[in-house]
Amino acid sequence: MKTLPFFALIGLGYGAGRTGFFSKEAIAYLTKFVFYFALSAMLFRFAARLSLGEVFDWTFVGAYVLGTFFVYAVAALAAWRRGLNLAEMAFEAHASIVGNVGFLGVPMLVLLLGEAAIGPIILVLAMDLTVFGTLVVVLVSSTKDRSTPLAAAKSAFSGLIRNPMIVAITLGLCWSGFNIPMWQPLDDFVTILGAAATPGALVAIGASLSTIKARGLVPAFWLGGLKLFLHPLAVAVAALWVFGVEPFAASVMIACAALPVAGNVYILAQHYEVAPQKISASILISTIASVATVSIVIALLKPISG
Repeated sequence: MKTLPFFALIGLGYGAGRTGFFSKEAIAYLTKFVFYFALSAMLFRFAARLSLGEVFDWTFVGAYVLGTFFVYAVAALAAWRRGLNLAEMAFEAHASIVGNVGFLGVPMLVLLLGEAAIGPIILVLAMDLTVFGTLVVVLVSSTKDRSTPLAAAKSAFSGLIRNPMIVAITLGLCWSGFNIPMWQPLDDFVTILGAAATPGALVAIGASLSTIKARGLVPAFWLGGLKLFLHPLAVAVAALWVFGVEPFAASVMIACAALPVAGNVYILAQHYEVAPQKISASILISTIASVATVSIVIALLKPISG
């Protein structure tokens, strides 16, 4: 039940978009405000209170990468068996593993699990953006543009260093690493601006969903099922039984893996013109289903997280 207010805000945004109260232009600007300002301020403020040693953990990374690559391989194999080309295979696999950690996970899980969850969340977000984000760009760029893998990797890296979430996290960790005192007016500024991230991000998710047309439902249900059920299960096995990740960090990782397909997967699919309707349908379906599934996962994680 604790997750219902968060999904109610998504519903509010969806209603505002469907009724025309928010135009497509308004939705785009709301998303930009959250992405470039509010969410970045929240991430900077959290990261500035952490040290790199608190965030980075090799066992955590190993568990998340192993569990996630397992799901990636399942999705890729299924796409290959259906005769899809490399670009579509890459996007189906990407949709099956990349959750809405930035817009949904950061604001929701920090409030539900406490600020101690921010370190593991940042690590999951960083791996999604750097490891798996780079992988899909390299694979798709090499087929669409017929560029070399090195050129595709450079393109992916260029996109990463321009991503405000990566920039905010990096600046925050550097701020903490160099023990720079947080000037009170700056702290107040990022606190006030970051407070807009939770309602703003959730309303933006809902408003963006209102513009999606659900086509390609059979693949969308398959991808949504992989994301909501197999991904958290695979990550749980890797974290708790293979790598022995500390229970609270493991619970945060599993909760992140249980989140619905991220909206930026659709943005990438639209940019590269690779099955955008199928990807958008998987986002819509997984987000609707996650009202129930995420609530169940959070409840099951209580004994683990303490």
